[in-house]
Amino acid sequence: MKSLSEDQVARREKTLITALLLSMWAPLTTGIAVILSRSNTQLADFIRRTVELIAMFISWRVFRYVEKGRDVDAEQKARLEKIAGLSVAGALGISGIIMFIITGTRIDTFEPGGNVYPGLAIAILGLAVNSWFWRRYAKMTVEHYNPVIDSQRLMYQAKAVVDFCVILALSAVAIAPTAPATRYIDALGSVAVAFYLIWSGINTLKTALKNPPS
Repeated sequence: MKSLSEDQVARREKTLITALLLSMWAPLTTGIAVILSRSNTQLADFIRRTVELIAMFISWRVFRYVEKGRDVDAEQKARLEKIAGLSVAGALGISGIIMFIITGTRIDTFEPGGNVYPGLAIAILGLAVNSWFWRRYAKMTVEHYNPVIDSQRLMYQAKAVVDFCVILALSAVAIAPTAPATRYIDALGSVAVAFYLIWSGINTLKTALKNPPS
């Protein structure tokens, strides 16, 4: 496969760095929202964002090393690109499993109330940003396939869908915090997010294992 041009490498690395820098604030802001809201969905979302940040850092470092390393042979390049894909798959899968655990252990202790509006605002902003990065990575993948960029496309696709689920769950809590059904709506939001993340992790794992080197 033809290598990326210098301009393509620069644009892709710039996008990776921008995404990483923007995501660094997500665990902090979401963590504050967790303290204010006491929402299962919000707590699960905080853990997801933290694990994903680690995977994004690994992907950026691999892309930079592979594309700018002068002594990287084809075998080493393929191995490192696979590691980046596996880190994304692991982040998605681990986040989903943790969400199941949190939902199962906290559903009986859910207390209505709390301020979910900061978390709701973060999720809405996250949906807009993550959808933009999803489209950008998808465009780059079509333009010139690269395993690291493709794994980011899959991750941002999952991030956008998860943000949408979080928005639905938190909106229900905001509208009717004391309603008997709210506890289960919040739990359902966590379960939906968990299922989707695990499915996305499996899909990303399959893609990483079968992807050809760039």
